[in-house]
Amino acid sequence: MSELFDAVDALIASRSPLPPPAERKRLRQAHGLTLDEVAAALQVRRATVGGWEAGKTEPRPPERDAYARMLKQLARLYPANAPVPPEDTAIPETPAVAAAPAPSAVEPAQARTAPTGPAAEPANTALRPAAPAAVPRPAVTTRPTSRGPAAKKAAPAGTPAGGTDARFENGPLAVVDVDADGQVLAYCVGGLVLDVPAKSIAALVEWTLGEGRLGQPKLSGPGKDADPLIVLTGAACEHYGLPVTLTKEERLAGRIPEGHKVIKQLTRADWQLTKRGFGPWARIYRPAQGAERSCVQLCIPSWDALDTRHWADTGQLPPADLARLLGTYAARVMTPRGSTAVTGLELMTALRPPTRASEPDATGKRHSEHNPGSLGKDPVDCAPCEAPDGHPVLADLPRFHHRTPAEVLVEEAYDWGRPLTDAECLRPHLVGIDVNMAFAAGANGLTVGLGAPTHVKNPVFDAKLPGSWLVDLSHVDLSRVKVAKDKWVELDGSLLPSPFTPKGERPTGPAWYATPTVAYAVELGYDVRPIEAWVRYDNGRYLDGWYNRLRDAYLATMADLGVGADLSPEEFLAAMDGYRQRDPELAVVVSAVKATVKGGIGKLRERPRGEGWKPGQPWRALARPTWRPDIRAAVISRTRTNMHRKIVKHAALTGQYPVAILSDCAVYASDGPSPLDFLPYRDGKPLPGGFKLGVNPGLVKWEGTQTVLWGEGVREQFNAPELNLARYIKDGTVTDQDTGE
Repeated sequence: MSELFDAVDALIASRSPLPPPAERKRLRQAHGLTLDEVAAALQVRRATVGGWEAGKTEPRPPERDAYARMLKQLARLYPANAPVPPEDTAIPETPAVAAAPAPSAVEPAQARTAPTGPAAEPANTALRPAAPAAVPRPAVTTRPTSRGPAAKKAAPAGTPAGGTDARFENGPLAVVDVDADGQVLAYCVGGLVLDVPAKSIAALVEWTLGEGRLGQPKLSGPGKDADPLIVLTGAACEHYGLPVTLTKEERLAGRIPEGHKVIKQLTRADWQLTKRGFGPWARIYRPAQGAERSCVQLCIPSWDALDTRHWADTGQLPPADLARLLGTYAARVMTPRGSTAVTGLELMTALRPPTRASEPDATGKRHSEHNPGSLGKDPVDCAPCEAPDGHPVLADLPRFHHRTPAEVLVEEAYDWGRPLTDAECLRPHLVGIDVNMAFAAGANGLTVGLGAPTHVKNPVFDAKLPGSWLVDLSHVDLSRVKVAKDKWVELDGSLLPSPFTPKGERPTGPAWYATPTVAYAVELGYDVRPIEAWVRYDNGRYLDGWYNRLRDAYLATMADLGVGADLSPEEFLAAMDGYRQRDPELAVVVSAVKATVKGGIGKLRERPRGEGWKPGQPWRALARPTWRPDIRAAVISRTRTNMHRKIVKHAALTGQYPVAILSDCAVYASDGPSPLDFLPYRDGKPLPGGFKLGVNPGLVKWEGTQTVLWGEGVREQFNAPELNLARYIKDGTVTDQDTGE
């Protein structure tokens, strides 16, 4: 009988009730889970879970029963049509605040149509299914010189257009300008133009939070909605009593004086500024009164809010075009919160909020609790080896002490070059290839520490355990390395950079390394014996959602520019030729997305910036849970070893070695000017594990081509036989200009 009972139990399990596919996806997203996380928990492939949510396939035992159990628990936490009460998860510097009632003197928002003109061509909509839609170009791009036709009434509240959130029916942001007649206008995404009746900055904030209907829904179930963004043109600054440009002293301070009349107006209206003050990116808020937020972000391009290294001349665009560009970035990444670096860091928190609502207690109330997989709401101390110079944990070191590799973790991107061999000098060209979104690819699937480190003596190395390891890797010989299981190859190690140091030098003794670096030494076939380590037993793939969001933003925008993910190598090179000229504004979005990746990773180890700081004292960034130099080190470590793995695979098959590497760009001597002249393709397929042309993160694109004579001439001019030619390969101009890369 027991066999019959077991059979009945198995039959029932095979039919465990499941909600509809759309509800499965809703429940997963409400809890902030990625497809990868669910797939890992159920021990299936990511595509399998995606198929269940799309209704293409149905799970089978034993996964079905576990999947049904997970969905049942999520349904209890996030019942349909029952919003979860927000928690006290305000980001530092942006207190959670209540929505303030709009003053009765403010007239209802009026929507106006821009003067008629040539209609813009529709954008390319052949995007990835999960990518947000492109923000359409408005009908006209010049600032109106008159009020034009009578204004249209804005859509009534609660009737969103295009299926957007009714609370934010006018989009995430608006560019506020003043026309020739003195009328204040708000240019929103999609070509919408609103009359703005506000006579002061304080009234403008009230209008934005009330009748402006601006903002962006939260990116994660436990998260918070994005604050609305108001971009002020120079004319708007002048209209509201703000300087059009900052003085030299104000630029150095990063703000206007606290006694400025506009700040006094805000204070009288009970509005407050964050500690950063009223600068190029100002946050204006009121203290919390309940669960609602009441905060507006201001952006002032004429105060250099939009760094030209990443945003080009965006600040000079007409208001409608500026709204379209920033709206596209907001729709695909998030509403800008400051520089691209700040936004990149804020995106991590938005996708992995520190807290969530608990299950109801005995009284039916929910409470704020730690959100698993996040960094939490409290900062954690770094290990001494991970601390940058001047950190409080190093306060006891002598003032001018120079830390050795055995005392400090140094995981940085490559900056390496070597002299050309005689054979390479006979080749006519130097060709540079660049890894797309290299640091994003390095973050993809990376397990990082979530909590505080634990100190361990004489540990056994574990590649799955994130942390910092003191180990001697000087015995790793690049002239003989393992490239596959039980497959060793002989290489010319003198022509390769070491994978363990940024400058490519071979280690000479024990040094601190992040887990990916030590794991790569093991991958190359060598034993490692750590002396000590700082490891993090509380860990997870914190950056997966961040990577997915930025990858999709990048691919969607590149697709709009005519560079798709399914092109052959020849088609890809042709599509990349002049892609920026097809739509210069979308090309700026691409640059901003890439800068968001690099800047966000860099912000994980933000250094002190003035404010009277002295070595040994804490600085403001240390109070953030997202100040995590160990995560930054792990991403850079993985990015660098990813690059080295590709050059080793390439050298093993072709006998070709790079002559220079700068971060994500490698330069090779070639018989032809194209990457196809030295990258090995067989029947249109690349070398497994090597360089592959394509638009996806981790694949490569052509960076630039110069002659070997140019390279030798530059090195001779500067008397530097190891000058890094990758730095200048793009256009051949030798300069020390900082491009933000």
